Amino acid sequence: MSPKEREQVEENSPAPAKVVHASISKQGEEELERPASSLFWSAVAAGIAIMASVSVSGALHRYLPDAPWRDAVVAFGYPVGFLIVVLGRMQLFTEQTVVAILPFARETSWRNAGRVARLWAIVLGGNLAGTAAVTALAAQGHVQSAPMLDGMVAVSAKLLARDSFDTMMQAIPAGFIMASVAWIRSAHNETGFWVVLVLTLAISLGGFAHVIAGAAEAFLLMWTGQADAGWVITGFLLPALAGNIIGSTGLFAVLAHAQVSQEI
Repeated sequence: MSPKEREQVEENSPAPAKVVHASISKQGEEELERPASSLFWSAVAAGIAIMASVSVSGALHRYLPDAPWRDAVVAFGYPVGFLIVVLGRMQLFTEQTVVAILPFARETSWRNAGRVARLWAIVLGGNLAGTAAVTALAAQGHVQSAPMLDGMVAVSAKLLARDSFDTMMQAIPAGFIMASVAWIRSAHNETGFWVVLVLTLAISLGGFAHVIAGAAEAFLLMWTGQADAGWVITGFLLPALAGNIIGSTGLFAVLAHAQVSQEI
């Protein structure tokens, strides 16, 4: 091949796994160094924005007829909040589990463990604060019509059909899928919209449990009297959190690092 043809081959070749790994690790280092206030307010914004998933899903549930295919169409409302959060570069807990863990995997130390724990705690706390506030406003603030609120509650009520073990197990695939969003977007950033849309739609269609999007549904059920605080914490949040961490950090991040550990 001519030099020009070889250059074209290089330009059209996908980035090697170790390059993607290095890119995400660099992003993780930057996130670990950000001020706590920046992380927190970005996480609060993400918690508020993720409510769009519940709102659009509730609207679809309200307007569609009661038919066997309704739930499949309602699922298309689920990616909306994730598109706002991920493409808007807000702090979402499940993405940070893989982004922040790769620098720790590259250099395992107590210092890096503490940095990861700090990031996780701030982002998770901000996400939950945002979802708790926006769902209280939705439930009590009359910011949408009563039929719209009924649709949102109906969509959220599916959480009540799961016990805590089911929630944890169904959160593992969701954690894995959300971790893969960060990985794939680093390899193909120009297709970010479709990556987020397709993968978060898969979470909804699969009936999997995402701790932050699910927190919006769980808090909405609590504020409207469909569930109590005990169920929100022990019946949903803790099991979903455990499952998401297992799926994103325990499976995806560890495997993603293992595939290039001998090359870096």
